[in-house]
Amino acid sequence: MAQLEDLPVTKHHNVYPGIDPRPFISAQTYKDKVVVISGASRGIGEEIAITYARCGATLSLLARSKEALLGVKQSILNEVPKAQIEIFAADVTDCDAIEKAVEGTVKRFGRIDIVIPNAGKCDAWDKPFSQKDPKEWWRTVEVNLRGVYNLAHYSLPHLEKIGGYLLVVSSIGAQSRIPYSSPYCLSKHALNRFVEFVTIEHPNVKAFSFHPGGVRTELALASSVMDDKLNDPPGLAAGTILQLTSGRFDWLSSRYVSANWDLDEVEKTWKKSIIDQNGLISKLSIPVN
Repeated sequence: MAQLEDLPVTKHHNVYPGIDPRPFISAQTYKDKVVVISGASRGIGEEIAITYARCGATLSLLARSKEALLGVKQSILNEVPKAQIEIFAADVTDCDAIEKAVEGTVKRFGRIDIVIPNAGKCDAWDKPFSQKDPKEWWRTVEVNLRGVYNLAHYSLPHLEKIGGYLLVVSSIGAQSRIPYSSPYCLSKHALNRFVEFVTIEHPNVKAFSFHPGGVRTELALASSVMDDKLNDPPGLAAGTILQLTSGRFDWLSSRYVSANWDLDEVEKTWKKSIIDQNGLISKLSIPVN
């Protein structure tokens, strides 16, 4: 199995035919599906939300700012007037708030089909962790890891009932060891293994660890060293997520997937090797010549 960085498939930095959302929009593929998205008040989360709404989905949107969520809700309703949307102002690290949001979603809509923990945190990559505020270091880890855990913890029982989807927004940083990035990269790396445990302990759920591409979000810009790599539109991530939750790519469940990979080529060229060698998971290996 090739290393992740060397997976020999076409790399995309814009929406391409294989993830074009228009067929899903025309068919209203996600009608009657309830999608929960954290970090939905801006950036990638907002784009994912409006893309699912265009495809007929019902939305439950979470973020810390109620005002920002109301703005996103109105933007979606301006384009999709009949969209059903509930919002919950909640910090993903607050167990009680996330439990209330999940149960509030089920009470309002009766079910949950897809959960996308997208909320995250990143700080400047400017000095060793021993020179930074330890509370701030742990806050980044807490948002990125505990925030995902909390939403998964309360939503997985509902997903398991119907064979739903958990799509964790991770990062290529999970595969990286960049100086001064330890809280971000470490927490994203842990998410990859967490997704594997989800599918082991909840085998009826399809779960993915997903790199959304290099999107110019406030979070990504916070690192202060990634600017030249942030060239992907959020629609690349949204279109890829639609495909991953469509049923066609369930064979990739439990694995790391990048929005930059051409999914058609991954399926055509690499599916057998990925399955046979249990690839795209976290594991130690020794290169053999």
